[in-house]
Amino acid sequence: MKTTEHFNIASYLPEMAKRHPFKKAVVFPQGHDHNDRVTYTHLTFAQLDSLSNKYAHGLKKKGIQKGNRVVLMVRPSLEFVALTFALFKAGAVPVLIDPGMGIDNLFKCIESVRPKGFIAVPAAHALRVLNKVFRFDRSFKATEHFITVGKKWFWGGASLSDFDDLSGDPVMADTRRDDNAAILFTTGSTGIPKGVVYEHGMFDAQVRHIRETYNITEDDVDMPAFPLFALFDTAWGITCVIPDMDPTKPARVVPRKIIEAVNDHGVTLTFGSPAIWNRVGAYCVKNSVKLPSLKRILMAGAPVSGEVLERFYGVLPGDGETHTPYGATESLPVSSISGSEIVGETFRMTQAGRGYCVGKPVAGITMKVIRLSDDAISVWYDSLELATGEIGEIIVKGEAVTKEYFDNKKATTLAKISDGDTFWHRMGDIGYFDKKGRLWFCGRKSHRVELKDKTLFTVMCEGIFNQHEAVFRSALVAVGAKDNKKPVIIVETHREKTPRNDKVRLDLIEELLELGREFEMTRDIRDILLHPSLPVDIRHNAKIFREKLTSWAEVVLAHHL
Repeated sequence: MKTTEHFNIASYLPEMAKRHPFKKAVVFPQGHDHNDRVTYTHLTFAQLDSLSNKYAHGLKKKGIQKGNRVVLMVRPSLEFVALTFALFKAGAVPVLIDPGMGIDNLFKCIESVRPKGFIAVPAAHALRVLNKVFRFDRSFKATEHFITVGKKWFWGGASLSDFDDLSGDPVMADTRRDDNAAILFTTGSTGIPKGVVYEHGMFDAQVRHIRETYNITEDDVDMPAFPLFALFDTAWGITCVIPDMDPTKPARVVPRKIIEAVNDHGVTLTFGSPAIWNRVGAYCVKNSVKLPSLKRILMAGAPVSGEVLERFYGVLPGDGETHTPYGATESLPVSSISGSEIVGETFRMTQAGRGYCVGKPVAGITMKVIRLSDDAISVWYDSLELATGEIGEIIVKGEAVTKEYFDNKKATTLAKISDGDTFWHRMGDIGYFDKKGRLWFCGRKSHRVELKDKTLFTVMCEGIFNQHEAVFRSALVAVGAKDNKKPVIIVETHREKTPRNDKVRLDLIEELLELGREFEMTRDIRDILLHPSLPVDIRHNAKIFREKLTSWAEVVLAHHL
């Protein structure tokens, strides 16, 4: 049922421009001076509001209308933030896709949303044209408006510089809370990427609930390593410092650059992949670096080891804390737990095969655990729910939880359960509640390994093997015929502990097998393989592509027979 309540998520920007016109809204590292010091450029809230108005006028002048889907492929920058708000103000629907998901998936995603517009940097436009010429790709057959952010070369369309002389007078499309606001694609780490539809009201709920969960105030300064959080910062009225890093390669971040940005701007809050904070934390400990302004680090995208969290005890100030939110593109966050609770209590249980504790539901979220099923569940009924301690599928409900995947009825049907006037979203994750009401994450439902007499869950098994000092991370996969599956653990060691000869490799494998035999969950695992570098997702560099590892393991084991 459609609501008559009018709301546009971009309305936060003019409100903040009135309250804090001269406060820095977005800060961007532009380069270095002759002394190799970082130089920054910025937009105040008033400037950002005016610039996004100019861009909104320009988009409308070029033919972008309310409801049009527009693919935005622009690196994190002042222009990225201004353009996103301009699209919201024009009533258009920005489509955000990870460019690192591979050319085939990228263009399939673009084709699936049938965009009216394409706003991108020159490299993306060049790829678009070349892909059409050499691969006869028709992903842009519905696209009428092409805009280049930067220098335009051999393709047509407009340039963002064409909008420079336009008015900065206010623009705000008359949208409703349940009108589509954006489409965000999943990473595809557990299958084909899907377009998650966000409504204006859902974004508003996220803004309110995240602020409440982490006590964010207008005195905070944020450094988000995930581009979308820059938009939340503007809604919260806080300064956003864009980090000097490649957002598609967080595991390759240069710690010195992150530390420099934190200290240059007195950053108090930051959000990013555990891959970033693994590197930054290790660097800080090794070089006795402190981050006295940083009060909250949010690490999300994959379970975070106690070792990574513990490093920050001596790096953050006394009132500083780490947090690991749990969620998905369809709803973020749904629960959260502090690093001190993990290090002080729950990580010992993780190492004993209990799973990974992700805390209690955040503001505005209701969670349940239901019995495992790979089939669609059309309607909620109470007997689906499991008791405390029983392992099943995690489902969530709340005003920030998305309702559907774009033009993908099958995926939507599998992921949603109707419950009267509301619905539950199936996270596709396995877990259980403990007696304290905390949720424990046990792995993805599609990654569970069903043997003849029991079921193995990835995170529970991997937590046992990951405690070995030589192991950086591990992955449980299954090989063999469907009715005769065999569990295999694939291990990536710490670089400095990589076995240098066959004897050391065999000794390590035997130690790991012995460790596995100590626990009921892993007692039946008899095959352990060493891998130089586990394949991971682009967005977080932390979620493991187990499907690729399964094929690799089958080849290796067949060769050993």
